[in-house]
Amino acid sequence: DYIRENKLDRKIGVFHIDYEAQYQMTTDYVDQVLETNLDICEVYRICLPLATACATSMHQSYWLPWEENKKDIWVRELPGNSINEGDQQFDFFNAGMRDYDFQERFSKWIHEKKQAKKTCCLVGIRTQESFNRWRALHSDRNQNKYEGLNYINKLYENIYNGYPIYDWQTTDIWVANGKFGWTYNKLYDVFYQAGLTIDKMRVASPFHDSGIENLKLYRVIEPNTWGKMVGRVNGVNFSGIYGGTTAMGWREIKLPPNHTWKSYMEFLLSTLPKESADSYKKKLSTSRKFWQEKGGVLSNELISKLQAMNIDLRAEGSTNYKTDKVPVRMDYLDDIDIPEFREIPTYKRMCVCIMKNDHLCKYMGFSLNKTEMELRKQAENKYKNI
Repeated sequence: DYIRENKLDRKIGVFHIDYEAQYQMTTDYVDQVLETNLDICEVYRICLPLATACATSMHQSYWLPWEENKKDIWVRELPGNSINEGDQQFDFFNAGMRDYDFQERFSKWIHEKKQAKKTCCLVGIRTQESFNRWRALHSDRNQNKYEGLNYINKLYENIYNGYPIYDWQTTDIWVANGKFGWTYNKLYDVFYQAGLTIDKMRVASPFHDSGIENLKLYRVIEPNTWGKMVGRVNGVNFSGIYGGTTAMGWREIKLPPNHTWKSYMEFLLSTLPKESADSYKKKLSTSRKFWQEKGGVLSNELISKLQAMNIDLRAEGSTNYKTDKVPVRMDYLDDIDIPEFREIPTYKRMCVCIMKNDHLCKYMGFSLNKTEMELRKQAENKYKNI
């Protein structure tokens, strides 16, 4: 709107990762927006085999859309004018690299390609959607702001990420759609007819852990797409039937009779493939050692609350982290019923990780370790010349 109203002689770049498996209405919407704005947009529609989070399978933590050797089971055909393995132009791309790594490297690539003085990538995330998104803007680690603006973070020298709608609520989006007559994905109308509230209407990768609960809607809304998805990624049918129930288990997880959370965790581990079970056990061992020897940082208020509950802990010393919180050493608890549940080491949290197919144990606060980084690097090297 701004470019047209001011008759500016320039285009805005549009970077879009197309994840292959999605509602046809989503594809139609993307096609429409890109096609009707080609006069002011320079489109980069990415259809590459990028490692994408997968929570439907206990065997694989990622899946790769648009793999050439699985072309016979693709959910749909390659869209026109896409950047795919046949004509990709990025010197930094390796098949199997993480989608987040790719988008970050893309910003540097486009900056150099355009020989720009400054580049700002506008990212459409809203902090209301998750704590991780809020932290992306407000973390103490983000010291490099552009001219003091809280919603523009520095990535590299003269390259920034800007979050122009970071403070919008879900309701703000629909007010704007109505007020300005913007086009939108008609899938939301179908969600509304299906009885979903606006905060439950999620249009995202169907195999992502945040989308599991609504995966079953594919069977009703687009059965043809559903049929292809079942053959595309392991565990889709099970997740579609049981996502959002206690079988997938992380919403209203209940302890079976005659079990503690520790014994239930051991039972769950016994049902997994050996490689997956060993990975979880290693994460658990690392976490227990961390809490016993180094300690996690907790607020004084939370420490007082735990002491009032007669929880055995040792709050002492200082920490190198940039925080006012205090390092606390303690053993794993079986469970604890407090609002700060996710801050305390419990066997119940590990059960949640297993039932979410959270292979990296993000729910326990883990990120990629050195071994996992090396495995990812090996996978990238293996596939980069294929």
